[in-house]
Amino acid sequence: MQAVLVVHRDREHANELAHDAASWLIAHGHTAVLLPEDAKCVGLDELAAPDVETIAGADLAVCIGGDGTMLRTVELVSASGVPIIGINVGRLGYLSEVEPGGLTDAFERFFSGAYRIEERMMLEVVIESDLVGAGPYRALNEVVIEKTQAGHTVRLAVSIAGTPFTSYAADGLIVATPTGSTAYSLSARGPILSPRAEALVLTPVSPHMLFDRAMVLAPDEDLTFEVLGDRQATVTVDGRSLGVLAMGDLLSCRRATPSARFVRFGERSFHQVLKAKFGLADR
Repeated sequence: MQAVLVVHRDREHANELAHDAASWLIAHGHTAVLLPEDAKCVGLDELAAPDVETIAGADLAVCIGGDGTMLRTVELVSASGVPIIGINVGRLGYLSEVEPGGLTDAFERFFSGAYRIEERMMLEVVIESDLVGAGPYRALNEVVIEKTQAGHTVRLAVSIAGTPFTSYAADGLIVATPTGSTAYSLSARGPILSPRAEALVLTPVSPHMLFDRAMVLAPDEDLTFEVLGDRQATVTVDGRSLGVLAMGDLLSCRRATPSARFVRFGERSFHQVLKAKFGLADR
């Protein structure tokens, strides 16, 4: 089997674990590859993948880092349905399954078939603009459309399932998945959804209007946004800036297929991770 390693390049411990992971895989008859820039940073130039197709065609992705590295891993392999093992080298990770000391055990369990797959809903984004590439782009957490100038709002017309809903005057709008409901949407006072749910969360950021509530929509209720007026808006997908939208530009957001696929070795309670993240007491 072939495994792609995606590594947090700025953490020495992540680099050490990448060497350990590559050595274990090769010693057990598997193939390990890395993105060329990761391979150079880690010191495994001989394992650099020759092309993008090699990455997308892997049987397993091993993310060694925090949630930011996980988002990069998902971007690389989710469209191909590649399962992902997350090795947490960050702080408390929502997405990573394995602590650094459990790397070898995780590999042994995966290659013996002692695991299950947890699927997480993703978003697919398509853009109609002369300034931004059409896509499609994929997001595990969220898509954000925001103002470009301090002290000004952006105006966005929103349609739900092909029917006009309303226009927003706000600092921005967030479309989040259940996984992304604990990210930017949460800081904008959006609801927390279980990652096992399937829904879209539309959360306004500092709306300048009476209607200021977040909305939870069914996964098949596609969203379309049109920029109104002459104030431009920036587009960000999972923290990656795509560029600027101008008046009349459209952004469409829908449920993506396939979902992101995470390798799990036991029952990992989202609610307990959430409790630890916020330091909640038992009662």
